[in-house]
Amino acid sequence: MSAREPRPSYLSLLERLVSFDTESSKSNLALIDSVCDYLDELGVPFVRVPNAEGNKAAIFATIGPMVDGGIVLSGHTDVVPVTGQAWTTDPFTLRVADGRAYGRGTVDMKGFCALALAAVPDAMAANLKRPIHILLSYDEETTCLGVADTIARFGADLPRPGAVIVGEPTDMEVADAHKSIVTYFTTVHGHEAHSAKPMLGANAVMAAADLVSELNRIADAMIARGDASGRFDPPATTVHVGTIHGGTARNILPKSCTFHWEFRGLPDLDMGEIPALFAAKVETVTRERLNRYGDFGRIETREEVAVPGLAPEPGSEAERLALRLAGRNHTISVPYATEAGRFQVAGIPTVVCGPGSIDQAHQPDEYITLDALEAGAAFMRRLIAECGTP
Repeated sequence: MSAREPRPSYLSLLERLVSFDTESSKSNLALIDSVCDYLDELGVPFVRVPNAEGNKAAIFATIGPMVDGGIVLSGHTDVVPVTGQAWTTDPFTLRVADGRAYGRGTVDMKGFCALALAAVPDAMAANLKRPIHILLSYDEETTCLGVADTIARFGADLPRPGAVIVGEPTDMEVADAHKSIVTYFTTVHGHEAHSAKPMLGANAVMAAADLVSELNRIADAMIARGDASGRFDPPATTVHVGTIHGGTARNILPKSCTFHWEFRGLPDLDMGEIPALFAAKVETVTRERLNRYGDFGRIETREEVAVPGLAPEPGSEAERLALRLAGRNHTISVPYATEAGRFQVAGIPTVVCGPGSIDQAHQPDEYITLDALEAGAAFMRRLIAECGTP
């Protein structure tokens, strides 16, 4: 990625970003190296923040004074897999046609990243009085943990921002709320025996069925509780079992059964409520079913991912700024989880606002419209004017 073009176009930068296969299971270092080269040539200071394994990194760049109170433009560099999807052309080669830019990550969310990077030369020329930071992260599609190490450095060796705008695709609406998502693996360990003599073992599948039934009961209770805010679709905390595996033959008591489940909680949900209800049922099932005939089995649950929700903060610095820049007069909620909740938990006002529609994300022939990119570019120009010296 070269800065020799006086004002690199967002399309040329998007073409370069899309060319890197940064599926979450793979390294993003080649992309990060390219962005570092671009920033180096422009003379923009930045910090690389590697993960523990050293195979991925985030980058935090600053345009303007190195002081607290700046605005973070946050975007993730990882994308979802293309395996099994029927793409018309190479998903890692940008194709522009019919007013659209096609490629994996164009809308989710390399389009926003390209817009932020393309705005750097103009931001540098504006003699900013308030810094604009660009944070490019990793692993958003899997854990949303790729921003965590950078956030931990705010107020230490990195300036503490005054507001964060996460550029997920919202059609440039300003989202101030989304649900949390917490996922688990539960494994029931039973004991094999002939199905004609169930008293000699413990049936892991039947115990697991009791637990799945409990999750159904909890899900129904959450639906009945509903959404007091009236802002979410579906209007409730949801509970879901996605996979279940167990047993080896019809006439053998299953030795093990594992199921993968999640809940997506409204922002006002006590994050400990559903795990506590489930744990109480685990205790009952272990005692009354799994170990009915002896001390044969146990049940263990492992938390996989916990992404905090984003709660509305009416009148926050991030909300007021984003509404002004986007030309909107109200906020929305979004049904998907983002990194925004991690910034909010750290005490930084945060909203979600970016170009394009989430409806095009994760699809074969993913695209962002050129009109959406131009709307995002206009947002960047207004941000620069807002932060610039009159």
